Amino acid sequence: MAAAQLRALRSRIRSVKSTAKITRAQELIASARIAKAQQRVAAAKPYARQVTAAVSALISHHVHLDHPLLNEKPDASRVAVLMISSDRGFCGGYNHNVIKQAQAVGELLREQGSEPVFYLVGRKAIDNFRFRGREAAGQWGGFTGQPAYEHAAEIGETLLEAFCMPTSEGGVGGVHVVYTEFVSMLTQRLTVRRILPLEIEEVEGEEAPASAGALPDYEFEPRPDLVLDGLLKQYVNGRVWHMLLESAASEWAARRAAMMAATENAQELVEKLSRQANEARQEQITMELSEIVAGANALTDTSE
Repeated sequence: MAAAQLRALRSRIRSVKSTAKITRAQELIASARIAKAQQRVAAAKPYARQVTAAVSALISHHVHLDHPLLNEKPDASRVAVLMISSDRGFCGGYNHNVIKQAQAVGELLREQGSEPVFYLVGRKAIDNFRFRGREAAGQWGGFTGQPAYEHAAEIGETLLEAFCMPTSEGGVGGVHVVYTEFVSMLTQRLTVRRILPLEIEEVEGEEAPASAGALPDYEFEPRPDLVLDGLLKQYVNGRVWHMLLESAASEWAARRAAMMAATENAQELVEKLSRQANEARQEQITMELSEIVAGANALTDTSE
């Protein structure tokens, strides 16, 4: 019995050690990817600041300008909810929290008399909807770990098209985004933000341009209204792009934390199993010694 138990324990130890090697490798990969994701977030901020400054200057100098993206739609019977999840697992509660929060936003919209229309980013959200037999108005996957601006532009154009369309024809009266904001290596904040209709955010604090003060005079070509239309679309795409980058950094940070915890748990389990294996081995040795002594005693009794 002790020999069989010892073989089983040694087999489990080898299996757990192999798992620990995998989780350790995943942890190292995630650590390297976090640094790159943070650099991409930092690199995207100047573009967002400049677009925001240009839109603010245009609206400030041409206060009479009006645009559909800046106006509250009277009919908000349908509201879009964009969920940004991940394509891969092994990242703790990252995807579960996003899906749960998106469902809560959907319930809140229903209580307010609006029908939520879901747009999905990431295979985990897509698989969740497919498993539950729910339909989505749009879905994108395969790039959440390393998104490109082209992906953000495609998503932004889809949302803009839905917002500009009357709700009676399948459009939406607003767009909310559920994503995870990167705060630090240990902290990621689940965030819900409305991006349509637009609310131009003024830049403050560390993100403010060095030349703060009165906005300079601009000349807009060909016409201010055409420039505003192009800038607002770029502004929407830029915000989606920033949210994708934040989510990617948060995904890698969550995966690193989850894999680190899994590696530590595997090492603790190996130590526990090793103690049990040593006890089983000691028991086996004791049993063998007892059998040897008993055999020697029996031979002695026979010779006498």
